[in-house]
Amino acid sequence: MLSPQWLDELRARVTLSSVIMRTAKLQRAGREWKACCPFHNEKTPSFTVNDEKGFYHCFGCGAHGDVIRWMTDQRGLSFMDAVKELASEAGMEVPRPDPREAERAERRASLHDVCAAAQEWFVANLHSPEGAAAREYLNSRGFGRNTAQRFGFGFAPESRVALKGALSQFDEAMLVEAGLLISVDGKPPYDRFRDRLMLPIHDARGRVIAFGGRILESQAKDTGSAAKYLNSPDTPLFDKGRTLYNLHRAGPVSRQSGRMVVVEGYMDVIALAQAGIEDAVAPLGTALTENQLELLWRMVEAPVLCFDGDAAGQRAAMRAIARALPLLRPARSLALVQLPAGLDPDDLIRRQGAEAMQQLLANPVPLIEMLWRFERDAQALRTPEDKAGLKARLIAHVDAITDQDIRALYRRELMDRFSAFAFPPRQRSDWKGQGTRQQVPALSGETAARLGRAMSGGARDALATAVIAGLLRYPDQIGVHAEALGRLSQIDPKAAPAIESLFEFAETLDSHGAHAISGAQGLPAPPDQNRYAFLREGSSPVDARAELAEAVVLLVERPALFVALEAARARFAEDPEGAFAEQTRLRERLAALEERLKHFGRRKAANAAARDLIRDPANAADSDRKTD
Repeated sequence: MLSPQWLDELRARVTLSSVIMRTAKLQRAGREWKACCPFHNEKTPSFTVNDEKGFYHCFGCGAHGDVIRWMTDQRGLSFMDAVKELASEAGMEVPRPDPREAERAERRASLHDVCAAAQEWFVANLHSPEGAAAREYLNSRGFGRNTAQRFGFGFAPESRVALKGALSQFDEAMLVEAGLLISVDGKPPYDRFRDRLMLPIHDARGRVIAFGGRILESQAKDTGSAAKYLNSPDTPLFDKGRTLYNLHRAGPVSRQSGRMVVVEGYMDVIALAQAGIEDAVAPLGTALTENQLELLWRMVEAPVLCFDGDAAGQRAAMRAIARALPLLRPARSLALVQLPAGLDPDDLIRRQGAEAMQQLLANPVPLIEMLWRFERDAQALRTPEDKAGLKARLIAHVDAITDQDIRALYRRELMDRFSAFAFPPRQRSDWKGQGTRQQVPALSGETAARLGRAMSGGARDALATAVIAGLLRYPDQIGVHAEALGRLSQIDPKAAPAIESLFEFAETLDSHGAHAISGAQGLPAPPDQNRYAFLREGSSPVDARAELAEAVVLLVERPALFVALEAARARFAEDPEGAFAEQTRLRERLAALEERLKHFGRRKAANAAARDLIRDPANAADSDRKTD
């Protein structure tokens, strides 16, 4: 069992730059190293390696990780293979696995041999006289010899015993366990795949683990109810819910393109690859599963799902959306592309060329937009009941989201869209733009005292103090960010009293919620007021509220990341590879967040100061002296 402590020792014993130097040319840059990024094409070096901190980072494409991540991403090794290779270099012994797991691993290795032998036999059959019809079908699809070789096309002859005879060096029980034979009680096992065009299915390391068989068009009329596509059953090697077709080829390409395309079937993947779009994968006869989504999110933040434009394609898109909603996190979403009705990727490329497909993929629709369109167009909004039904469906989708911040943002945006669509604003000719003067709301003495203590140092940091002051300046935003603030109070107890006081204050606002509290209530001035638009005098209310929303997200995300890191560490014993990948991803997000926090507000403040200088040089200079 690999403990976090053992992995930390491994990282400490291996010098990251020495490993990276084997495949990338590094140049010394002070206490770090720099190079042109090996993960994307660039002319100016933006890739840095820091041996003291033990990570590499590219400021161009965002590639980031430690020495183990380098071995998995750049070398394409599995987590355990990377660990074993590094441990050998460092003179460390990898802890031995459980004996039962070792036995299972040995049996899986034998099944790999079975699948590899079957693949060689299928390929040989394709080029035999029996494979003429299969070769003709490939030609009719425009798949040339190079494509057939690259993707390993083969042929299974029309026989119930041909494969069993060809692979007689293996026990029948192993052929059954590998999914190549079907075993029925009281009858001899027989070949699963018969008279079909065959395709190998690989794992992430490129090893054959299963097969897919497509019925040939010439035999389709004679077979009646035979399935058009037939995949291997689940085996010790193959779990269709955890496997994506072509991932071993598309993964390295995706690291260069920053994109991962998901289509409906493996023939679509091959058609795209032949047209030069090689970062595509497909599920294997099922809707996307949670495990497959996790695989995709390890590659890119927003995989592009490509579906047919007909009703069936829309239903498939909604199934994927429904599966993804509970799993959404910051930097984990989906984008969607719908093809013209009646066309699959191969049809579109044949009729309009590869450029038409590239243009569609370059402009995908965000998940929230596709969700809104589908539910909006589900039925006409003729009655109040119809409108209530749309609202209920949208809220049901929102409630499925487990991340509190994303759920709150989805609820706000979808309800804004619903209101604008279901209740468009009416024109009023008698409005003259004259409002009534409202009283400025005031804090109670106890609430003011608690907030004063929080702003005097009781809150977690300066950003928390600034956010409190911003919410008091724009109290209508307290309710908008209620879910995020409530989450913060749960994961950061120090912030809880201030948040409770803000909620108490918000309950008393009524119609005065858009007005700031009186400044003469004894509250201390927040630090560095000129840094934030939501605290500067004269800031646009729209800009101020937008920056305040961003500040709330940053304030909540940092402690949430620490909580998620602890949860990932706790899962390490059960799932070392998955927990390691999750910890790496969370550390990358934490590093990016710290960088955002460092610069948050400063650039806008500098722009504001520049505008002030143009308008009034004397006052701007005086303001700068006060800030200093």
